[in-house]
Amino acid sequence: MDPALTPSFWLDSLGPFTRRAPLPGDTTADVAIAGGGYTGLWTAYYLALAAPHLRIVVLEAEYCGFGASGRNGGWCSGLFPVPYRKLAGRYGEDRAEVMYRHLADTVDEVGRVAAAEHIDCHYAKGGTVSLARTPAQLRRAEASPDFIDAETAARICGATGVLGGTYSPDCAALHPARLVRGLASAVERRGVTIHEGTRVLSLTRGSVRTDHGTVRAPTIVRALEGYTAGLPGHRRTLAPVYSLMIATAPLDPATWSRIGLARRETFSDDRHLIVYGQRTADDRLAFGGRGAPYHFGSRVRPRYDHEPSVFSALRRTLTELFGIDPPIAARWGGPLAIPRDWMPSVGLHEGLGWAGGYVGDGVAAANLAGRTLADLIAGDLTERTTLPWVGHRSRPWEPEPLRWLGINAALRATALRDTWERR
Repeated sequence: MDPALTPSFWLDSLGPFTRRAPLPGDTTADVAIAGGGYTGLWTAYYLALAAPHLRIVVLEAEYCGFGASGRNGGWCSGLFPVPYRKLAGRYGEDRAEVMYRHLADTVDEVGRVAAAEHIDCHYAKGGTVSLARTPAQLRRAEASPDFIDAETAARICGATGVLGGTYSPDCAALHPARLVRGLASAVERRGVTIHEGTRVLSLTRGSVRTDHGTVRAPTIVRALEGYTAGLPGHRRTLAPVYSLMIATAPLDPATWSRIGLARRETFSDDRHLIVYGQRTADDRLAFGGRGAPYHFGSRVRPRYDHEPSVFSALRRTLTELFGIDPPIAARWGGPLAIPRDWMPSVGLHEGLGWAGGYVGDGVAAANLAGRTLADLIAGDLTERTTLPWVGHRSRPWEPEPLRWLGINAALRATALRDTWERR
C-alpha cells in the first residue's frame, strides 16, 4: 500500500498506541454508549461531571477516534447544515437564533475543555473565510451579512482570483485526533469505562449486544454517526457519504507569506461541492472535499476511504487555489452521516438516546449534542434541551436502488453546477 494512504494524517501523526481492553463479557451499567467518537465521549464526559455516581460504559468497535472524529478537517465551527432562514421558517426566529448562538458558544467551550483537561489539540480560533472566486459565488457572498471585499478576503487567504468572500469568527482549527484521544483519557479519569475492539451488533431498549457480550443498562445511547447504517433497523436512518482529504508536506515560510492564514483561519470557497482546508500547526495544508460516490446499500468498507480520482481532483483544486504544487504527504477519507432532510438531531425516548447526522459539521456540534444528551439523561431542563434539533426525527432515506440513484445523481449535478458557474 502507498505509505501516503493512512487511516488519517491526524491519527498517523500520533504514532503507535495500545488499544483498551474489549468488553470481557456480559455486564450491567447505568448508561451504555455505542460509539467512541466525539458524540459518545462528550456525552460521557458531561454526564460523568453532572452525575459522577453513574456507571457509564462506552463501547467502540475499533479505537476511540477511528471514525470521523479522527479523520475530519479539524474545523471546530459554529456551522449548521440547515441554513438559518430555513430553520427560522420552521421553528421561528427566536429558536433559530438560540440554536446558532449555542453553536457559536460551543467553539469556545471545546477550547475551554481542551485547556482545562490539558489536551494539546493545536486549538487556534482564527475564524473561517469562504472565498468568492467566480461572479456567481460573489453574488452569493454579497447577499450574506458576513460579506468582506476582495482586498480583505485576499489578505486573510491569498488564493488566486479572489473577488470577495465571507468571514465568521466562530471557528477554530484543531488537530482532531489529538482532541478525541485526549478526550477519551479525560473521560476515563472521571470513572467512565471504555471498551475498544468491541463491535455493537444491535441496540434494544435496556441492552446493547456486542461481539464480546451484552451490556444491560436502563439508558442506551446511539452515537455511531457514519456507521449507523450497519445496525439492524437503521439502514435508512443516516446515509454514509464519503469525504476525502490530502495533507501536504510542510510549506516554506515564503509560501506561507503569500498564502496567509496567519491566525490559522480555516478556509473554503463558495462552490456547491464543498471543499475545506486549514493550515496545520506544523505548517502543512490539510485540504478535503466531497465528491466520492455513495455506495449501494449504505455500505461502509475500508477500501472506500481511498478514491484516486477524488484525491487527484483535490490536488488539482489545491494547485488552482494557491498556484502551488507541493508534495502530498498523506491521503485518507471516511464516511460522514447525512439525514434525509440534512437536519442533525439529539434525543432521548424511553431510555434510548441518540445524536448525530451532522453532515460533516460535527466537531463542535457533537460537543453541544453531548451536553444536551447529558442534560436529558440527568433529567435537567435547560435551554439546550429546548433547542430545535432536540427530539427531531428525519424521515428515512428511500429504499435501494432509489437511494443510490438519488444521492449519486445529486453529487453529479452539484459538480456540474460548479463547472457551469466557472465557465
